[in-house]
Amino acid sequence: MHRASSAVALAAALQLGGCEVGPDFHRPEAPKVTGYTAEALPPATASAEVHGGEAQQFLIDRDIPGDWWSLYRSPALNSLIEEAMRANPTIESARAALTQAHELELAGRGALFPTLSGTASSTRQKLSGASVGGQGGNIFSVNSASLSVGYMVDVFGGTRRNIESLAAQTEFERYQLEAAYLTLTANVVTAAVQEASLRGEIAATQQIIDVESDELERLRSEFTTGATANTTVLQQAATLAQERATLPPLEKSLAQTRHLLAVLLGRPPSDTPPTQFDLADLQLPQGLPVTIPSRLVEQRPDIRSAEATLHSASAEIGVATANMLPELSLSASIGSTAADSLFYPGTGVWSLGGSLTQPLFEGGTLLHRKRAAEAGFDEAVAQYRNTVLTAFQNVADALRAVQSDADTLNAQLASERAAADSLAASQRQFQEGAASYLTLLNAELTYQQAHLALVQAQAARFSDTAALFQALGGGWWNRSDVASQ
Repeated sequence: MHRASSAVALAAALQLGGCEVGPDFHRPEAPKVTGYTAEALPPATASAEVHGGEAQQFLIDRDIPGDWWSLYRSPALNSLIEEAMRANPTIESARAALTQAHELELAGRGALFPTLSGTASSTRQKLSGASVGGQGGNIFSVNSASLSVGYMVDVFGGTRRNIESLAAQTEFERYQLEAAYLTLTANVVTAAVQEASLRGEIAATQQIIDVESDELERLRSEFTTGATANTTVLQQAATLAQERATLPPLEKSLAQTRHLLAVLLGRPPSDTPPTQFDLADLQLPQGLPVTIPSRLVEQRPDIRSAEATLHSASAEIGVATANMLPELSLSASIGSTAADSLFYPGTGVWSLGGSLTQPLFEGGTLLHRKRAAEAGFDEAVAQYRNTVLTAFQNVADALRAVQSDADTLNAQLASERAAADSLAASQRQFQEGAASYLTLLNAELTYQQAHLALVQAQAARFSDTAALFQALGGGWWNRSDVASQ
């Protein structure tokens, strides 16, 4: 048994002193850029004197809170996101994938240790007397028990490279889970904003329908007295019918948005949450943290996932290289074999062995697998670069949207107020006979379009903010609302 221990000790020494073939992984350098857009970022956006029209300040290199959605200051929204994180099946799937990857990593680490197995057997048999030159057969028992130790010496680091690859795959799944959290929270916020926008559009449309219905009743009354032509009444009735026709599509979109919210919460579409959102229930975040580009590569979960894939591909080159080199394995066993008691003197048996295997010819299989691993690494490099570029584009687009939609809301507010003044003047002039019905109709249509566009512009400010936080990584590194994985 002393010799077996010595063999294992020698194997351990070889393991520790062995090299690791293949490239050592180094994290890619962050792009050497200082901004996301060609134009310098202004200190703040434009503002408008309407709900959701507040100016937003850009806070360069300011950290992002883990619960960034709380900046909307809506307890109802916070409650929905908490429920979504607990019950959404996508999160459950991502957690299970992370657990699976971690267990596979632990299983891979087992290859660094010797294998130990025990065997026991008992046989009772009768030999033919003729086979031993006698007249009768002998009946006897054979008992045996042994312990066997096997060890594959990782001389060239193939096993360690495989563990490195498995650990990188665990990291990939960890950041995939973070990406799932980020996508889920952003989707819940966006759906809530969309619901609020649709409710605002429905309310505006219903208000317009009420005004036009009153106008139709007034024209019908005037027609009975001969003060208005029948064609005017018919035109107003047609206009009212067209406006009413715009209501069902909005109600359909609202119902679909409510179904989406239910599914995001892990509920069936029939079980929509009781909470209803209006734009007045949400507050526009005033400060917008803007991560510098060199830190974005640390904070975007998709970039970290791509980096983990790159790391795994690098380690696979080492695995493929080690498979082309000699493999050294050691084995030892100790036991006892006897016809009666296993513990009688002289029944002990032991063995020590070692083998060295060098692939000589496999039809180019190992060489081409190594080349395939190198090509896989090149593919991962390109995918990583593309992920970084896409991330920078996401941030640039979101920053531009925040600025442009603030300007749009300002312009839409001016347009809506001008259209409202024009409509009021046209109504007075029409009643006084100083304007034609066509003039009044055009003023009504202009106001309708301006009013709906204002509601949509207000909602865009809220959804743009969510898109920016998502593009910047969502502050998952500061999150304490879920258990760490």
